[in-house]
Amino acid sequence: MAIVLAALLIDTIGFGIVLPVLPDLIVNLGHVTMAEATRIAGYMLVAYAVAQFFAGPVIGNLGDRFGRRPVLLFSMIAFAIDYAFMAVAPSLIWLFIGRLIAGAAGALYGPANAVLADITPPEKRAATFGLMGAAFGLGFILGPAIGGLLAMLGPRAPFIAAAAIAAANALWMFFLLPETLPPERRRPFRLRDAHVFGAFKPLFQAGGGAAWLILTALIWQLGHMVYPATWAFWAELDRHWTAGQIGWSLAASGLAMAVAQVFITGPFIARWGETRALTVGMSVAACVFLGYVFVTQDWMIYALIAAGALQGLVYPSINALLSKLTDPSRQGALMGGMSSIGSVAAIAGPLVMTQALAFGAERGEPGGAFLLASGLAFLALLITLFLVVPRLRSKP
Repeated sequence: MAIVLAALLIDTIGFGIVLPVLPDLIVNLGHVTMAEATRIAGYMLVAYAVAQFFAGPVIGNLGDRFGRRPVLLFSMIAFAIDYAFMAVAPSLIWLFIGRLIAGAAGALYGPANAVLADITPPEKRAATFGLMGAAFGLGFILGPAIGGLLAMLGPRAPFIAAAAIAAANALWMFFLLPETLPPERRRPFRLRDAHVFGAFKPLFQAGGGAAWLILTALIWQLGHMVYPATWAFWAELDRHWTAGQIGWSLAASGLAMAVAQVFITGPFIARWGETRALTVGMSVAACVFLGYVFVTQDWMIYALIAAGALQGLVYPSINALLSKLTDPSRQGALMGGMSSIGSVAAIAGPLVMTQALAFGAERGEPGGAFLLASGLAFLALLITLFLVVPRLRSKP
């Protein structure tokens, strides 16, 4: 367990390290403006998400056939190659190739979950998966902060560090990680099982309030993609921040979310219920997104980051409400479909948000992406209030 959790922590640190310097790297390699670089970054994020979308089921089924250890090793080695690609990339096409490699390797979270499930009794798995989320959150705090400091050595330095971290991680796993799936429990690999489209079937079978809540989840996730897709570019365009300032702001965001998840989300939902938590989280998100459009001082951004941590109320509440609106025999399949909804948002969201940011920036209004995100959060809130909540009240 310690090896897998540390691997996820190190991998997330490696991902976060490169975020503060990506805008300047695209500008320099592509000889483009920052607004044009924003669009290019959106295409890169789409390439990453599409590769991960299709690779996920394949990697998962390969893990069931050949064991977890070789699949995790492959992912770590692929990440090292990806960051090395980006460290020496002479042109934008190299960056795209690296993102495709990283997308395929990014499917490691499925095998990592499988390892933890292999070694943990059923009654303790929820707590174990919570540790996995904590490792991811800690990595996203440390990574951008380290990346901002390394940026002082040049825009390539964070990529070199990330490649070294991933390679060291692969070596560590090679020598210390045992196989957790014995041969007698493995199953044959069948290509017809390794596809994503079957995961959507349960979503079309959901009825009533569940169907509206699924739509709410999709709209919410599309709006929430404004953060990973545009933050670094918006900070340069609107606030003229350095890579170091971007890194510290991302670290502050990760810290605020971690504190909220530990001290606020659970107690709030237990005290006020999922419906109220969902509406509060979405209301705060709509206001915070809109606030970024009108900021005039840097301290305002950190105030919005702190307030925005309450957005963490949304997704746990959606999942809990879905469990109440769905037949127990279909809940497992429905949650798998919800994962596929997240994958769709990860593909469409960055494309939409980066285009909105670039469109506004070219007209002197860099806040266009956050304005769109605010509108999406408000739309999700309206669907919740007028289409989901009444069905929850009528459900026996």
